[in-house]
Amino acid sequence: MLTLDIKDLSPLQIQAYLNHAVAPRPICLASTVDAEGNVNLSPFSFFNVFSVNPPVCVFSPSRRVRDNTTKHTLENLKQVPECVINIVNYDMVQQVSLSSVEYPAGVNEFIKAGLTELPSVMVKPPRVAESPVQLECVVRDIISLADTPGAGNLVIAEIKFIHINEAILNENGVIDQEKIDLVARLGADWYCRVTADNLFKVAKPVTTIGIGVDAIPRAIRNSKVLTGNNLGQLGNVEVLPTDEEIEAYTQSDELKELFDATIGDTQTRELQLHLKAKHLLDEGKVKEAWMVLLAD
Repeated sequence: MLTLDIKDLSPLQIQAYLNHAVAPRPICLASTVDAEGNVNLSPFSFFNVFSVNPPVCVFSPSRRVRDNTTKHTLENLKQVPECVINIVNYDMVQQVSLSSVEYPAGVNEFIKAGLTELPSVMVKPPRVAESPVQLECVVRDIISLADTPGAGNLVIAEIKFIHINEAILNENGVIDQEKIDLVARLGADWYCRVTADNLFKVAKPVTTIGIGVDAIPRAIRNSKVLTGNNLGQLGNVEVLPTDEEIEAYTQSDELKELFDATIGDTQTRELQLHLKAKHLLDEGKVKEAWMVLLAD
């Protein structure tokens, strides 16, 4: 494993390693205004939501590594502590990238990027009409982490209004993760797109207490077939299937055929059972996988 001491790296090297490793990162397309009302629009991938009561987002207009100057967004927020965080999806990603160009102060990136201004309800900066979700925020605090090149300035922004394009809602009025078509930032010029074919669900251990990987029988835990992810799935159940459930499940034609074909060959039987269990786990059928693994 490559081990790096931060003191031996330049800010550019640190930035490259972190941007590639800490990814994907959601993109905050922040609109701000200065004291004279001049509009600025700029994307930031050092961004996330940090609280829901009160609802708070944090993003960081870092000092430029190249020359240690600060960004117009930061200067604007010091003058007018309000912003709109516009969420970025695939349909607007190229325009968002264009808005990151370092235009002179006073230049409106809405116009340069071809994006549409929408008046906000509460704050002075406008919203981006093309954005699927727009968050009107007031700035609670700006925390400078240092005055060195690449140092962050944490903007703590409390959300006051949420605007959502109804086209991305499902029948229950909730944002549909497939419809919103989000993009996220990686390292260098890389981005990623959240589409239906790369979405998956992981059952959250919120309402139950999983038995844990340590409670899985050793022969299963040391399987040459099951992955760490598979063991995590198995350890997330609260209770194991009953003997009656296992017995009933083993009466299926498929398992009977497997048992008949491996009479006297315990190694092959275990391998085939583990392969069958892995297939079930990959389909999210955790209880069925447990019944297969405990069937022998």
